Amino acid sequence: MQTIDALDATLRSYLNPEQTKHVKRAFYFAEQAHFGQVRRSGEEYVTHPLAVAGILADMHMDHQSLMAAMLHDVIEDTGIPKTAIGKQFGPTVAELVDGVSKLTQMEFETLEERQAENFQKMALAMARDIRVILVKLADRLHNMRTLGVLQSGKARRIARETLDIYAPIAMRLGMNTVRMEFEDLGFKALYPMRARRIDAALRSARGHRKELVDKIRHQIETTLGQEGHDVEVIGREKHLYSIYKKMKSKRKSFSEIMDIYAFRIIVDSVDTCYRVLGCIHSLYKPVPGEFKDYIAIPKANGYQSLHTVLMGMHGVPIEIQIRTREMEAMANNGIAAHWLYKTDSQSTNGSHTRAREWVQGLLEMQQRAGNSLEFIENVKIDLFPDEIYVFTPKGRILELPRGATAVDFAYAVHTDVGNSCVACRINRRLAPLSEPLQSGQTVEILTAPGATPNPSWFNYAVSAKARTNIRHYLKNQTRDDSVTLGRRLLDRALAAFEKSLDQLTADQLGDYLQRHNYAQLDDLLEQIARGNRLPAITAQQLLGGLGADPALSGGDILPVAIRGTEGFMVNYARCCHPIPGDPIEGYLSSEKGVVVHRERCKNLADMREKSERLVALRWDDLVEGEYSVELRIEVENRRGMIAVIATRINSMGVNIEKISTEDKDYQFTYVDMEMMVRNRIHLAHIMKRLRAINSVRKVTRIKN
Repeated sequence: MQTIDALDATLRSYLNPEQTKHVKRAFYFAEQAHFGQVRRSGEEYVTHPLAVAGILADMHMDHQSLMAAMLHDVIEDTGIPKTAIGKQFGPTVAELVDGVSKLTQMEFETLEERQAENFQKMALAMARDIRVILVKLADRLHNMRTLGVLQSGKARRIARETLDIYAPIAMRLGMNTVRMEFEDLGFKALYPMRARRIDAALRSARGHRKELVDKIRHQIETTLGQEGHDVEVIGREKHLYSIYKKMKSKRKSFSEIMDIYAFRIIVDSVDTCYRVLGCIHSLYKPVPGEFKDYIAIPKANGYQSLHTVLMGMHGVPIEIQIRTREMEAMANNGIAAHWLYKTDSQSTNGSHTRAREWVQGLLEMQQRAGNSLEFIENVKIDLFPDEIYVFTPKGRILELPRGATAVDFAYAVHTDVGNSCVACRINRRLAPLSEPLQSGQTVEILTAPGATPNPSWFNYAVSAKARTNIRHYLKNQTRDDSVTLGRRLLDRALAAFEKSLDQLTADQLGDYLQRHNYAQLDDLLEQIARGNRLPAITAQQLLGGLGADPALSGGDILPVAIRGTEGFMVNYARCCHPIPGDPIEGYLSSEKGVVVHRERCKNLADMREKSERLVALRWDDLVEGEYSVELRIEVENRRGMIAVIATRINSMGVNIEKISTEDKDYQFTYVDMEMMVRNRIHLAHIMKRLRAINSVRKVTRIKN
């Protein structure tokens, strides 16, 4: 158990006497504030903040972080206000304590929304001072170490939360030591039996491997010593959770995973790292394609090291990591090493800068996300640890998640570049936007003024920033489309009463919006377009009985013209595939807006019972775009006929969306094709060209 005297000895090793005195004063304040409170284990409550401060002291964190650790539960549990802490210990410490206090509700015991809301609070607190998350991680680490006193249900919830959120955050901040302890403790709480079995097997394997490990270490040390390198060679042990994850994801047995021997070589300088790499490659044969230089191109969390895999004696694979002492501290403590090494070294400053950039990215996502659940989903994507490294045409390196495409790259460059992206070049060749990128590629984005994000990008965009921005744009675009369409539908309904929206008085509109809890007219129009309010009933309510009876109204009401540019709130039925030139009618579907059907569609006949949801439609004279249509082609059973038909269709510049075949009999086959056409005239031209093929017997349009 941590004591204040033991902590005092640690503090004196790196803090000055004045700073040590401030930390001890915070402890005595917390001791008084928590007097009489006990933990579940029966210990005095103050042992918890003392232990949290001890964890941060081991990382050599600054005195203000340690004071905040001592006081982090005071506001929440004792009723002492933030202002009192500010007077006693200064505004910086008070802000840190307040930031951590707001996170104490993140226990995942309530609804998922509450969990997500609290995670948003954490992002905002981190943005003000990155040390907030470090104190929170230390707090969670001590709670995980004392998890055994809790009921199994609560312990499992906390363990799951730790593995889902806190361990990836520690990883993202480069705090590998904390991350590994989180994972092992969480694994033991969630799967105690599996953890015990793997732990027992690991202990047994360690005994069998000791002789070979010592032999390999001795060979490495001897070879490097002969070359005049003063190095430290450490045998790396895999931790329980990483073994379990590899066994599960790669479907390998425990013995297969343990067949690899891993060593870390610690040196004094970057130059020595590369010299040692040469010596190691001359000692054992390197495995092609397994060398990674994270010194020249650090990972997103600031991690730097040389990685290589060698084929050792008796064909044993050996993983080697080579790094300097500063890099070793960075790998273990990550952003906390910024306080450990008060130097101008590029690695420590780089880690701190990267962490701040990540937090700023979180803030941008939080502002653009529709709700807290969407935000936390994006953060989980962002915490995915595997990265690739690609280059801009000017040589700048960008880090992206594995599986990222040119769309992710475009948004990583700038949001405006992503929004106006139309094509890309990968290594100077034109490539599809959906092509997954590989490390080392040079990517150039081609943009066009007026271009907009495509909804299909969602299918292959993987980075949180890209997905958030695409969703944000489409939401705004959908609203604009909805308001425009809603206005046209309401105007048409009002025309039945020989009125229009522009003729309504401000009082009529204001009273209606107030009665139905709409903040503005656009909100009402959006709900009409989405099919949640019916335009005819809305028109009657707006007029309040002042208009004429629509049944007695003279003159024909013109149908709503469909232009093909309405966007997401006009959908074309998949059952009958209407195209320009077809007689059409619409059905107001809740949340989908207007669904366009052909007039004689069988499904539309079933919907006529709800006549108030039917909308008279017509095609606009200047209709734009391409529309899906299905053809059935009856052909002779001859080899290569599908290729002949597809070639004929492609020669007309028509896109084939889908193709399938069905045998009619031994002599003839049905070929069903879905393709994109402009209108009925275009379709007639295509059908005429298909009928001209010798082996084609019949071409018909599938109507339902």
